[in-house]
Amino acid sequence: MARSLDGLVFVPVADQAPGQVGRQTRFEYHEQDDRVWAEYGGGDVVRGYLVGTRADDSIDFRYVQLRLDGTTASGHCTSLVTELSDGRLRLEETWTWESQEGHGTSTVEQPLG
Repeated sequence: MARSLDGLVFVPVADQAPGQVGRQTRFEYHEQDDRVWAEYGGGDVVRGYLVGTRADDSIDFRYVQLRLDGTTASGHCTSLVTELSDGRLRLEETWTWESQEGHGTSTVEQPLG
């Protein structure tokens, strides 16, 4: 199992569609036992929250966010925690919107420096 996510910051490696997370979004993760949660914001997202559970290197969570245009959105995501060769952590995500149409994949990782 990769090390704890508690206190770690993650950023997307690429922009998503407008109204979603992008390279300006910052995720601040917390972890206690098998529980994981995070606050996020930046770019088109004013404020977002995720909450879920972790089993070994897999995370299963729900997310909800408030966008700059005043709309809200929510969904479900599973992530695989991996460690990069330089020691930073990466989350490979597979997500599905529950409040609207759409699904996809994304990657977030600890920023350099």
